Amino acid sequence: MSQRVAAETCPPKVVVVREFDEGRDKAAVEEMEKRCEIGQRGKPSLVTDLMGDPICRIRHFSTHVMLVAEYGEERRVVGVVRGCVKTVTRGKSMYVKVAYILGLRVCPAHRRLGIGTKLVQHLEKWCERNGAEYAYMATDCTNEPSINLFTKKCSYAKFRTPTMLVQPVHAHYKPLPSSKTLILPLSPQLAELIYRRIFANSEFFPKDIDQILNNKLNLGTFIALPKKSNFKCNPSNNNNNNLLLLPPTFAILSVWNTKDVFKLQLKGASPLTYAWCAGTRALDAYLPWLHFPSIPNVFKQFGVYFLYGLHMEGKHGLRLMKSLCAFAHNMARDDAGCGALVAEVAHRDPVRDGIPHWTKFSWAEDLWCIKKFTPDNHHHDDGWVTSRPTSPVIFVDPRDF
Repeated sequence: MSQRVAAETCPPKVVVVREFDEGRDKAAVEEMEKRCEIGQRGKPSLVTDLMGDPICRIRHFSTHVMLVAEYGEERRVVGVVRGCVKTVTRGKSMYVKVAYILGLRVCPAHRRLGIGTKLVQHLEKWCERNGAEYAYMATDCTNEPSINLFTKKCSYAKFRTPTMLVQPVHAHYKPLPSSKTLILPLSPQLAELIYRRIFANSEFFPKDIDQILNNKLNLGTFIALPKKSNFKCNPSNNNNNNLLLLPPTFAILSVWNTKDVFKLQLKGASPLTYAWCAGTRALDAYLPWLHFPSIPNVFKQFGVYFLYGLHMEGKHGLRLMKSLCAFAHNMARDDAGCGALVAEVAHRDPVRDGIPHWTKFSWAEDLWCIKKFTPDNHHHDDGWVTSRPTSPVIFVDPRDF
């Protein structure tokens, strides 16, 4: 009885949340995240390798932070969360400062102790100190533990449900853009002017788009035009957004190289699935002229090209977008280690119909949740969180992926 009383009166172990210290925490964080990657037994899971850089997914934001949670007297790292602050559109050419919360992990042995909630709350305070008015997060719509934590414990509201479209990259398949299509690279300066024009009324278009387009991970912005178009990539009047004359029909996209940031790997697949995927690759290798749509070896680490800034206009827009996606596929095909193209677009975005993808590998609904921190001092209305989208377009920041 005395032992039971002593156990009941023993104070709970302390959880301390602080900023990540690379020299002190790097090894402990990597080990903790490996334990978190172990999925449910009997179910496949997609494992992310950050290639020795725990802050790689937020490094390219000018304002970012990573927090760690330490548990008990031994000060063991049992949880992490990452966040950044940026300025984006909320529709109707209105800008607002938002925080993006990502990479929340809690060691399986220390869940149900409120550590995840404490990490999010500490991160929210940091975001508010850095001027954020809203915070948002993204997760798979089937990830109930994460959704419950944010919506029930941290007062986030379900907000948008964009679609994640995935196209495997095939070694012996080279789709050809339409012979009626002209594809041209754009300078970062011209791409910025076009993007600021066409995405002014969208949601989540970043104010620092110039930093994205000039980033070393951005492999280029490309525009597709009918072959007889007289659009010039560098006319003298294109240095002024008000004078920029866009062609009546075109398509545009940019390519972001995530494989130099992190790698993915599928683990836990059944032997039958493994054999089927291997069989498609074997058939493709022996009969490459058939252009059989084999599945890349996702059981080994592979990289991804993320397509963003996708937009099309005019009567030939759909055809031009399909040609651009074929062009991007061939870029990835020529880059060893790139296993897939990924794009994320709003549910009602018409560009969705022009993006080739495999339904088996795509997500019909990604879930974004949002929370308002403080009374809105910059806009007369406060209806963004509860309102319907003012635009069918969401600009998905490639740094968010």
